[in-house]
Amino acid sequence: MGGAKAHYDCIKAFSETDFTEDLERITVPTLVMHGDDDQIVPYADSAPLSVKLLKHGTLKTYEGLPHGMCTTHPEIINADLLDFIRD
Repeated sequence: MGGAKAHYDCIKAFSETDFTEDLERITVPTLVMHGDDDQIVPYADSAPLSVKLLKHGTLKTYEGLPHGMCTTHPEIINADLLDFIRD
């Protein structure tokens, strides 16, 4: 929850920021989790591109899940996150 202006400013900032160099510097195994029904961060413009830049990236795509999937579907997300950490 937050104000409309704060939400707008946040979306504007992350949509205009190039994270390429940051992602290329990450050397630890990294799990990229993304719902394919994300209405805030379009899947095709984010997750597949991000995982390509990571040295040890793994992409987990969630069919039909939204941007807030960690809150709306914690039973799925938490189980997959724990599995990744344990491996």
